[in-house]
Amino acid sequence: MKRRIVMKKPMVSKLASVSLASMLLLAGCSEAKTSNNSADGEKDNGKAEITWLNILHTASPPTDTILNELEKKTDTEIKFSWIPDASKEERINTALASDSLADIVTLTILENSSVRNALKSGMFWNIEEYLDEFPNLKAIPEDMLKSASTEGKLNGVPFQKDLARNGVVLRKDWLDNLGLEVPKTTEELMEVAKAFTENDPDGNGKDDTTGFMDRSDLVYGVFKTVSSYFGTPNTWEVDSKGDFVAEFETDGYIETMDYMKKLYENGWINKDFAVTAKTDQQQNFAQGKGGIYVGALFDAKNLETMAAGIQDNMELALVNDMTSASNSDRAIWSGGNGIGGLLAFPRSEVKDEKELKKLLKFVNDLIDEDNYTLMTYGIEGTHYKLNDDGAYEIINQDLWQQEVQPFASSRPNETGYNLKDPNPIKAEADEKIAENAEYALMNPAVPLESPTFTTQGSELQKIITDATYQYILGEISLADFKQAVKNWNEQGGKTIKEEYKEAYKATN
Repeated sequence: MKRRIVMKKPMVSKLASVSLASMLLLAGCSEAKTSNNSADGEKDNGKAEITWLNILHTASPPTDTILNELEKKTDTEIKFSWIPDASKEERINTALASDSLADIVTLTILENSSVRNALKSGMFWNIEEYLDEFPNLKAIPEDMLKSASTEGKLNGVPFQKDLARNGVVLRKDWLDNLGLEVPKTTEELMEVAKAFTENDPDGNGKDDTTGFMDRSDLVYGVFKTVSSYFGTPNTWEVDSKGDFVAEFETDGYIETMDYMKKLYENGWINKDFAVTAKTDQQQNFAQGKGGIYVGALFDAKNLETMAAGIQDNMELALVNDMTSASNSDRAIWSGGNGIGGLLAFPRSEVKDEKELKKLLKFVNDLIDEDNYTLMTYGIEGTHYKLNDDGAYEIINQDLWQQEVQPFASSRPNETGYNLKDPNPIKAEADEKIAENAEYALMNPAVPLESPTFTTQGSELQKIITDATYQYILGEISLADFKQAVKNWNEQGGKTIKEEYKEAYKATN
C-alpha cells in the first residue's frame, strides 16, 4: 500500500486535546462545523467534512498517519474530538445535557440513564429505513439491529462485536503430565480441577497448585460461562406466556451455584476467588498456581505472554464446546448481544436526510475490509507485514501503538474478516470465538426499557450477587438464597419483570 504525501494541517484541526475542559472539548465540534462547512456539510473541494465525538482507549490520541489514509479512502475530512475512556460517562452526560455534540457521537454505555433518555427523546436520527441503501449496513444481522434498538427505534449504527467470547483455557501440559484428556463436560472439568489440585500436575513434589483460578466476578469469571453449560438463560428468559424469568430463578443457576460450592468446599478453586482481582487471577495462572482459566478465549495469548520466563513450558488448550449432564446442547452467553454501542447522529447537527446519508455512507465505507485492516494493523510495510503463513505481523510495535491502536475501538465492525493472527493461540482463539456465534445465548431485555431497572437495577442486583457468593461460600442455605430472590421480587424485581413484559409485547 503506497503512502501519499500531503501538506500537514495543524494538529489541532484533527485532534482535540484531551486535556481541555469537557465543555470546551465538546463544544468545539459544533463550532468547527459551523465555521468550516457549507450548508450541506460539504467542503468547497467536494469532500464531506465530518466531526466525530469519540472515545479514546489509549493514553494519547493518534497522529494523522492513519487518519490521512482513512480520509483518502472515504473521500472525507474527519475532525475527532476525543474523550478519554476513564471520563466518558461524565463527559457524554454533559454533552447530551448541553447539546454540545458532533455529526457522529460514539455512545458505548447504552444502559446509562442519560443516554437512554436521549435515545428515547428523538435527539438522534432513526436510521433503520436507510440501511438498505448501503451494502455493509444492510448486512447487519436482524437480531443485532433489534438488540441495538430503543423502544423499537434504531437510533444509530451498532458497533458489531463478537457475539460470545468466553470459554475454558486449560494447562494442556498438566493434562498430559497426568494422562488426562481435554474435558468436554462440566463433570469432566471438575475431575480435572480435582486432579490439578491433588495430583501434583507440575511434578515439583509440592502441594502448590489448584484447579480453577477465578476472580471476584460472577459475569466475566467462571460463574456465568459455566452457567451457560447448565442451560441457564442469559440474564433473562421469556416463557411461553411472555413472562420474564430472571436467570437466578432457574434450575440452571442453582446447579451452577452447587457446582461452584463443591469446587470451593474441596479446594479445587482458589479459596480467595471471591475477593481476587482480574490482574491477580491472570498473574497467578501465569505463575503456575492454577490450571483452569475461564474467561475470554483471547486472554490465552496474554496468559502466555505473562508466563514467559516463569512457565516457559506452559501449553494451553482452548475449549468452546463444553456441555453438562443436564444440558447436552452447546450454549454460551452473549455479552450485550454483540452490541458495543452506537454511532449516533444528532438531529441538532445533522439537519436533513442528505447530510445523514453522507454520514451513513462514511460509516458504511469504514466497514470495508481494507479500512478495517487499516484501523486494526495499519499500513503494510510501515506497521505490519504479511508473513509466510498469510498472518498479519506487527513489525514496529511502538509505532503501531502510537498511530494505529487508538483507532481500534472506532471500527464499526470487529467480526467476520478472518484476518489471521501470527500468534497460534490467538489465531485459535479467534476461530473458536467465531464458532461461538452459532451457539450464543441472547439477552432478550437488551433493547427493552424498564424504568425500575434503570433506577433500581444495580441496587437490586446486589441482593442476588451477595446471596450467590454467600451460598457458594457455605454461609447461607438454599432456602436463604430463595428468600433473597423473594426479597428481590418484592423490592422491585417483580415490577421490572412486568415492565419488560409490556415493552417486549410492544416491540415483538
